[in-house]
Amino acid sequence: MEDGPRNLREMLAEAKDTSELMVDLAYAALYFGDPDMADEVAGLEERMSDLVQDMRAVCVMAVRDPKDADGMSSVLQVVSAIERIANDAVDIARIVTHRLGIPAQLVADLSAAEEVSHRVLVSEGSALAGRSLAEHEIPVRTGMRVMAVRRGREWITDVDGQTVILPGDALFLRGAPEGMVELRRLAGSPGWSPPSDEPSGATVSDLDRAVDLLVEMKNLSEAAVGLAYSALVLRDLGLAAEVRHLEDRLDEMNDRLELWVLRAAGNDGNDGNDVDPARLRGLLHLSQAAEDLGDQAQQMVWIIEKNEDVHPILGIALGDSDEVVVRIPVAAGSEADGSSLRGLRLGVEPGFTVLAIRRGGRYRYRPRGAAVLEDGDELIASGPDEGRERLAEICGFRLSDGDDGETRLEPV
Repeated sequence: MEDGPRNLREMLAEAKDTSELMVDLAYAALYFGDPDMADEVAGLEERMSDLVQDMRAVCVMAVRDPKDADGMSSVLQVVSAIERIANDAVDIARIVTHRLGIPAQLVADLSAAEEVSHRVLVSEGSALAGRSLAEHEIPVRTGMRVMAVRRGREWITDVDGQTVILPGDALFLRGAPEGMVELRRLAGSPGWSPPSDEPSGATVSDLDRAVDLLVEMKNLSEAAVGLAYSALVLRDLGLAAEVRHLEDRLDEMNDRLELWVLRAAGNDGNDGNDVDPARLRGLLHLSQAAEDLGDQAQQMVWIIEKNEDVHPILGIALGDSDEVVVRIPVAAGSEADGSSLRGLRLGVEPGFTVLAIRRGGRYRYRPRGAAVLEDGDELIASGPDEGRERLAEICGFRLSDGDDGETRLEPV
């Protein structure tokens, strides 16, 4: 592991990035049925525990008088939520390590998720070995971005274009599923094909519904966490309200899923749709984790909703993490105006994920690729800091530094 951060801002940024990496790896372990990848999550949990302990100690020592306590309590609340998000990732990974059982339908349906996580080992003599990430333009060529590199026992989480990849490195990436074939070719890894549903002569209706619902819960829970960070950085009550709405939906979806799983488990097999209850435990485990991710997102935005004092360090630290959150309007006549998200391929270049579109005072969260942008829309997106300039250009703006040091948008 890299040398630990030396101040609260750096620790908060690393904790956020680490918790998100843990969730990505946990879902990837589930997708690939990979116990080794699940063990990576457990290893990161140890680092997260140390970070949380250090952050709490710093918060306590930083309080000089009662006036400081209110602001610092907001930091402690966010720290607790990040810790719980990391714990949820561990719970998801345990589905693999404890063999709790996941139907093949779910693993196959995860291929339809908007983004997937992947791990590849870089082979000696491969195209990636011995060269920097900037030389490969991996996001452009594959639609995936490197989140972290594990080199022996060392984790490199501060990944940028200058990071040189060495033989034996394990790359952890996230992005479009279709990019994995090209990615593995560049790394010299064996070929891979996505999992498919097990053949079945009849449809298990309750189980099918539960699987479809769980994939949607995964997407919504990740969207809720992303929007919660956005609400804190931008101090946006509208986004906070959307997070609460998503959390309510996740609660209701979890209740429905439990009913459908119990029905599927109670099937007596007379209709040819017998289901082994042991294969369904993982569904309940996963739905609880997804629902709790929504709960933690709500805990973070509660600070905004109740107009509590928000310590300035939160906005600075969360904005300094590997993935920044930006709000950019769409200008008339810009490249984005009238284009679909699929056509713009923002996830490839500049590498941003659109968390929500604000139109007419309402938010549309986790918009699909078919969504068409219009003049006056506002994008809430997360992605690499180095991609902000290109995203602004696509929307019809350029970035400039103001006299106060703040980045401003100027019409092109």
